[in-house]
Amino acid sequence: MNIQWYPGHMTKAVRMMEENLKLIDLVIELKDARIPFSSTNPDIDRLAGNKMRLVILNKSDLANDAANKEWVEYYEKRGVPAVLYNSKIRDGMNSLLGRIKEVCAAKIERDRRRGIKNRSVKAIIVGIPNVGKSTFINNIAKRNAAVVGNKPGVTKGKQWIHISNELDLLDTPGILWPKFDNEEIGLNIAFIGSINDEVLITEELAMKLIESLKKCAPGVLAERYGISDENSDSHVILNEIAINRKCFLKQEEPDLKKASNIILDEFRNGKLGRISLERPAE
Repeated sequence: MNIQWYPGHMTKAVRMMEENLKLIDLVIELKDARIPFSSTNPDIDRLAGNKMRLVILNKSDLANDAANKEWVEYYEKRGVPAVLYNSKIRDGMNSLLGRIKEVCAAKIERDRRRGIKNRSVKAIIVGIPNVGKSTFINNIAKRNAAVVGNKPGVTKGKQWIHISNELDLLDTPGILWPKFDNEEIGLNIAFIGSINDEVLITEELAMKLIESLKKCAPGVLAERYGISDENSDSHVILNEIAINRKCFLKQEEPDLKKASNIILDEFRNGKLGRISLERPAE
């Protein structure tokens, strides 16, 4: 599949980030815990430069627990603080705010020595579309400060959000990069719903997901959908899912599109279990 999606507002968002980074103390990057590598935008690394960084591995409740721990260790070894987070649960937000203070401790101390008191840390929230930035911001702000939508491209402009006397956040639109040179990265981003489904061929994407699940979560297709042989071709498996879930067109022909939407939705919502599509490479 040739997966590309880069709507016009993303170009404006990159320019906006460049213009505002001079005001920023800390870059908080949200990544999807199921695909931390694929959900890393190389443009963000370039734009952030030497700014203080904090990685939030969001949707950690949907990812494999052992893989989560491996990813935290991976980032910590590279000098980047990383935190596991589940934006559906607001518990743990105080410890997260404490981690932000830890990351910015040197900056806060420098301000104190210069006689600057009570200056808030200014942080920018960045990440690819549909990674959960708006829900994260609403949790940390304890109010509906950002518009939430279960699809990519909801946030299209910048917004400063006052969290406390110690922290101000700049919300930004989710941005991808113009071209995916690695097909696997493009597929992983599409699997989690960070690319508008309307530009994708649903059946092809579902069959690619089936191939990935066979490698990283063997047995899940048989358990969830009653597949008789997981070693079968992905088209055969998708056809069997349609039959077992009673997805039919006229004349009892299997409705592969409906079956495709089922497996994509159930993966994205965690109904297939806690699955990580990527593990860190040492």
